[in-house]
Amino acid sequence: MAIPLLRIFLLVISLAAATSSATADDVPAADARPADAAPAESFARSLGTLRPPSAARATEGLAASPNQVIELRDPAPRVLTLDLTRDANDIWDRIRRGFGMPDLDTEAVAELQLFYLNRPSFLKKVFERGGRYLYHIVDELERRGMPTELALLPMVESSYNPMAYSRARASGLWQFIPSTGRNYNLTQDKWVDERRDVIASTNAALDYLQTIYEMHGDWHLALASYNWGEGAVGRAVQRNLAEGLPAEYSQLRMPEETRNYVPKLQALKNIVAQPELFHFELPYVPNTRHFVTVETPAGIDLATAARLAEMPLDEFIALNPSYNRPAIAQANSLVIPVDRAERFRERLAEQQGSGKQWRTYEMRRGDTLASVARDFGLSLSELHQINGLDARSRVSPGYTLLVPEGAELGGALAAARMIPRNAALDTSTIPPPSAAKADAKSGRKGAQAKGKGKSRAGKVSGGSPSRAAAKAPSAGAKATPKSSGKAAPVKPAPKKQKH
Repeated sequence: MAIPLLRIFLLVISLAAATSSATADDVPAADARPADAAPAESFARSLGTLRPPSAARATEGLAASPNQVIELRDPAPRVLTLDLTRDANDIWDRIRRGFGMPDLDTEAVAELQLFYLNRPSFLKKVFERGGRYLYHIVDELERRGMPTELALLPMVESSYNPMAYSRARASGLWQFIPSTGRNYNLTQDKWVDERRDVIASTNAALDYLQTIYEMHGDWHLALASYNWGEGAVGRAVQRNLAEGLPAEYSQLRMPEETRNYVPKLQALKNIVAQPELFHFELPYVPNTRHFVTVETPAGIDLATAARLAEMPLDEFIALNPSYNRPAIAQANSLVIPVDRAERFRERLAEQQGSGKQWRTYEMRRGDTLASVARDFGLSLSELHQINGLDARSRVSPGYTLLVPEGAELGGALAAARMIPRNAALDTSTIPPPSAAKADAKSGRKGAQAKGKGKSRAGKVSGGSPSRAAAKAPSAGAKATPKSSGKAAPVKPAPKKQKH
């Protein structure tokens, strides 16, 4: 009995000695690699597979030992996943949570996705610019129960530029043409153009999108209608049905711009959904309210308001882009960043007691633009620039001008230069060629002709023409006195023209 036990004991000792010897042979010297190399190598093996090394990698010093060289594949990129049990990290995380449209998977989407990804600096710049407006847009979409990928639609329309203006006369973040803007109560006159107003135009655009979605019952068709017009899309759908073809967006015969319209939005949606998959870093936009509105009395110019808000003028106008003149002619509200609003209110109250402000002046019979400019210490060029006039402009008695009363001129002129030319120019004062020829034949003098015994006591007031959504005058119409202020009735929305 003792002999078997002794044999077992000796066998155990032999096995232990063999294991110890093998371990000692396999482990390199202490200075051969760092202490944490084994854990790192083990972690790397869990992410990739082993393959023969390339000569290039060997020259980089990645060879582990003379006897055995291994190279690891690059780990797969980490793809963002949604965790609805926690608050959104940023505005992009919040947008992902509200995606609600069916995805479009076509070759056009892949091509446009590649187009954007090949221009990362442009993509990042535009997303940064949109950061000013995204919280408000997403807030409105969620309040209405609409898909949050619609917050990316202004990038397709205007690259998040509220001053964007198209050849079809579409304007603003959401690119409303004049007629559709008026149908959705967006005021357009010589003082303001609410198609460029961030808050008003967003409300109008979402109203319009809801209307055309209810009309078609399909978001892709609704988006096509936003670009091409609901009537045109309806006829394309009926044509397909009559021919026994599917009535889907991707199957409709439509203009090239409309054919690429939804794929553009889908490409942006894919990038926002999984930016790390495309090795693209979205700019950080906090999921917090960016701005509030502050009631502002008449008479303040945009440059002074920017100074009170302690903001660069261009950034201030980016939040308040709807003004066609560099000063506020009537009491209104300004958009101010949340963290500057309280200080702005305090400084605004101090500014009101300074006596430096802007007023409106209603021209009287015998007045000329040159005489009004002299009376208010302006050059004719400065009066033109502030009021969106030029050498062709002709004004008649009752026309309202913006003039300074103790206010500094430099800031207002700087703001006027930032207002788009198409918005600043008051074409209602420019007569058509036919009228100009008729005047020349009859020998009549224009409204600016010098008159005898003219009065300098023109009417000065703090008021302004109505901001009601009245139909814009034709390019050849002469300027008229103040409007009655009655709003135009809302008509059915016409088709949205190509832009």
